[in-house]
Amino acid sequence: MAQVPQRFFDALAVRTWCGLSLRALGRAREEIDAINVYPVADGDTGTNLYLTVESAVAAVEAVFAAHEVDEGPRATGEAPLGADPGPSLADAVGAMAHGALIGARGNSGTILAQLLRGMAQVLTARGDSAHTEGPGLRLALRHAAVSARQAVAHPVEGTVLTVASAAADAADGAEGDCAEVARAAYEGARAALAATPGQLPVLERAGVVDAGGHGLVTVLAALVETFTGRAPGPLALPHARVEHAIREEHPTREEPPTDEGENAPAFEVIYLLEAEDAAVARLRQRLDALGDSLVVVGGDGLWNVHVHVDDAGAAVEAGVEAGRPYRIRITHFGHGDAHTTKAERPPRERTQRAVVAVVPGEGLAALYAEAGATTLLARPGEPPASGELVQAVRRAHAREVVLLPNDAELRHTAAAAAEQARTEGIRVALIPTRSAVQGIAALAVHEPERRFDEDVVAMTSAAGATRHAEVTVAERQSWTTAGICQAGDVLGLIDGDVAVIGADVSQVAATVLDRMLSAGGELVTLVLGDEAPQTVADRLEARVRAAYLAVDTVVYRGGRQGALLLVGVE
Repeated sequence: MAQVPQRFFDALAVRTWCGLSLRALGRAREEIDAINVYPVADGDTGTNLYLTVESAVAAVEAVFAAHEVDEGPRATGEAPLGADPGPSLADAVGAMAHGALIGARGNSGTILAQLLRGMAQVLTARGDSAHTEGPGLRLALRHAAVSARQAVAHPVEGTVLTVASAAADAADGAEGDCAEVARAAYEGARAALAATPGQLPVLERAGVVDAGGHGLVTVLAALVETFTGRAPGPLALPHARVEHAIREEHPTREEPPTDEGENAPAFEVIYLLEAEDAAVARLRQRLDALGDSLVVVGGDGLWNVHVHVDDAGAAVEAGVEAGRPYRIRITHFGHGDAHTTKAERPPRERTQRAVVAVVPGEGLAALYAEAGATTLLARPGEPPASGELVQAVRRAHAREVVLLPNDAELRHTAAAAAEQARTEGIRVALIPTRSAVQGIAALAVHEPERRFDEDVVAMTSAAGATRHAEVTVAERQSWTTAGICQAGDVLGLIDGDVAVIGADVSQVAATVLDRMLSAGGELVTLVLGDEAPQTVADRLEARVRAAYLAVDTVVYRGGRQGALLLVGVE
């Protein structure tokens, strides 16, 4: 169906552009994934861009839903007197930028979020203006390119940054309305994209254009369609991109190294951060010393941080020192020895097996990642959707995946994600872990060299042999299996059921531990939340040493995990 062209860049045009961009990226996702070789050949740039724009779309739609806009009368100027005029341009672009910021995935998605934020900064500065025309769009594209480049610690030419700058340069020379400016920006970006192999050796060796730049050209094509009603013709890419896609599916063929003379960090770390500007400036310096591909975007107290590092825990700790990090995602690239230079490293291919785990706190995310797992952080009250689990499975980049949901409430979500991943040719085994301590037990016996079925059986057995408990604080009065609790009471849950109600954290924890060890055990795992004092763990360790001589204890810091304490007994 032909798209009705928008005359001006107003709230409805923003909504249209976001929707068209999402559809276009959905069609191009696999193609963009296939040519992804820089900065890491992890084959997910197209997917990350799609998920970033999907978050922007959701935010814009929420703004329109709040206004309950009837597009028909509004588009024709026939809205009844006194009717809600709908969101302003500032409302729409602000929502677009915020949605992209909180949903940004990967290096390219984070940069795209900053491009959209840069546009929004110009367009929201126009106050209550209902729309902008060609000159305003030109200024927005220029500021987008500048702000995105400033967000990257060490800008590299031949990437999406080059494409964005070329789009802004071309737009600067355009006269006329928004359609003319958008068309000029698209043509400039397309020409710059075609030139990227000559600017970045890794692209030239692989015979592909930059994947992030390809994604931006796709988004700009959607902008052209917004104002003209017609999408530009198909984007012509070097034929070698097809060969690269074949190499991804059949990795026994030789693939050129992704770069020369640089170390290859083992982890990608991404998180949202609530922090002041001064703290973020210090964080940039700290993370720049820890790794590479550093991109920090955002402002006004909310930031999206992306970096590639060898020490995932240090990157998260740096965020904790700067402010409040959350929605932390840690991906293990699976490149083998992280200190082997890329020139010496064997060709990039899917690993045979990986573990994907949902974890409730930053500390556990770092612990799981250091053990080689791909992690997805689940904040209290923010359980991941099946799509996020599918994306985590894709990020693991393995032929076989063991999925640890670590929450009984995620059983159906995880099952749906596993089924989706199987349709993509990934062999997935779901181990129904109900707590992160069961996941720790499963991960401890994981051996990638074993046959897949044998490994899954061993991990399932270890998880099943681990009783789990947690100590938390009641939020409201309610009936429980141990009686009526009041808001503020300390609750001890064993295997998901409330077993103890009390007023003191240490006493409740000790009672829970005694009940669990009454049935026997060899190892106690304690995971302390941020709000639990260290003295709780010290007292429990002392109690185990005094009363249970043959039992060992290990203690971890879980971060903001919701519960004060997680307990596992094996």
